[in-house]
Amino acid sequence: MNILKTIGAILAGFITVVILSIATDTMLETVGVFPPIGEGFFVPWMLVLALVYRTIFTVAGGYITAMLAPSKAMRNVTILGCIGIVMGTLGAVAAWDLSAHWYPIALVVLALPSTWLGGKLYTLRHR
Repeated sequence: MNILKTIGAILAGFITVVILSIATDTMLETVGVFPPIGEGFFVPWMLVLALVYRTIFTVAGGYITAMLAPSKAMRNVTILGCIGIVMGTLGAVAAWDLSAHWYPIALVVLALPSTWLGGKLYTLRHR
């Protein structure tokens, strides 16, 4: 039963990051701040904006994973961060020519530190 709760905690953190990121991307595309998907994404301030909110969402995912973890919260958060590295790398490869190259690399590099920060914020707050 503990393994299911652990998987659920990690999955909840991952889903949080994905849903918040996609919803924000879609909203910003709909209101015309970002170009439509597939057109490419090369304006530096837009990439910085996306990097900032995606990093915040990744911190939130780490926080949620730690909050829901049945035990060893930081281990679960680290697993989430590693999943983020793998998924970010796959995304970077798949969409390499759709943005400036520093952007997907930054997402990969920030995955683990961001989830770790979210987990640490939870554990410090709930000692």
